[in-house]
Amino acid sequence: MKSKRIITSLLTAAMLATALAGCQNTGEASKAQSTNDEQNSQATVTETTAPPDPYSDIDDMISKMTVEEKVGQLFYVNCRGNDMSDAINKYHIGGVLLFGVDFDGKTKEEVNADINAMQSNAKIPLIIGTDEEGGTVVRASDNPKLRESAYLSPSETFANGGWSAVEDDAYDKAEFLLSLGVNVNMAPVCDITSEPDSFMYYRSFSSDANDTSRFVETVVKASKEKKLGTVLKHFPGYGDNGDTHYSDATDSRLYSELQNNDFLPFQAGIAAGADSILVSHITVNSIDSENPASLSEPVHEVIRDKLKFDGVVMTDDLDMFAVDALDIYEPLSVVAFKAGNDFLCCGDIESEYTALLNAVQSGEITADRIDESVKRILIWKRNLAIL
Repeated sequence: MKSKRIITSLLTAAMLATALAGCQNTGEASKAQSTNDEQNSQATVTETTAPPDPYSDIDDMISKMTVEEKVGQLFYVNCRGNDMSDAINKYHIGGVLLFGVDFDGKTKEEVNADINAMQSNAKIPLIIGTDEEGGTVVRASDNPKLRESAYLSPSETFANGGWSAVEDDAYDKAEFLLSLGVNVNMAPVCDITSEPDSFMYYRSFSSDANDTSRFVETVVKASKEKKLGTVLKHFPGYGDNGDTHYSDATDSRLYSELQNNDFLPFQAGIAAGADSILVSHITVNSIDSENPASLSEPVHEVIRDKLKFDGVVMTDDLDMFAVDALDIYEPLSVVAFKAGNDFLCCGDIESEYTALLNAVQSGEITADRIDESVKRILIWKRNLAIL
């Protein structure tokens, strides 16, 4: 009888232990399930709280633009003393480039009035640019009514006061141009030359790639701080070659020479936050021996894929001899855009705009490709606080 009670007690204890273990397992399983549910919930939250698109406002603008307005934004038109009112209204142009004649003999108030009139005619605010490099290329400061003296060349500025003088000069140029209504300086010059007889010698900062790179970085950072747009020019670098304004020019150097020397100032400018790169009309055999750089897809692939630049790429003036004299069947604006440019600098807006618009409407150029370039231009305008 006693052993029977012992067996019964043991059985009862075993059943109780089993029950408790079951409860513990159930509790652990429930706890594990709760943890999984929490993790899944967190994962769901992570998936649905992606950072907002910083360019959604730009995309919205583009979606509301007509194809004519989009094509117009791709053009950067030479003013040269002409009344731009009709062109701004009719072709929806993206920017106007001012030359010496647009400043000559005018007071600051008169220049402001001219630029304000152009901006008032534009549905989308205009890039207003000029070449104020200093030295041999000064468009606005050469007018004594606008500035007591023209800006010295960058090399002269450095010789007079070192790097602090270069930085002060960049700040001063930014304030000067912005006070006139100009929002982009077509500078700094990134070309490296060593031959006094070469086209770019007196416009280049130095024959040393590292010094030129530091100069470019200094100018870009100072200009950016003031919200003055910058343009790195003239990619891939003139070197000691001739002037494409009046003739064609060919560079026969090895690609490695360009990569280890001429590209360095452009890379420094990109790293400093430059807004745009201007592509020259020089033919660079080591990249594309068949086409001037401005019309070359391989050259633009170097800019995008090798240098990793995603800002605005623009042509040098399409009215210059090295491209204007080419025997090609397509209009220059179409060839240049297909090569990879976003912004097309020209004087003959009517024919170039019409040709590019026809290429878009015929499907030769896709709507997505147009939107890609328009987006870059509008982002630039927003970064300059004019949009």
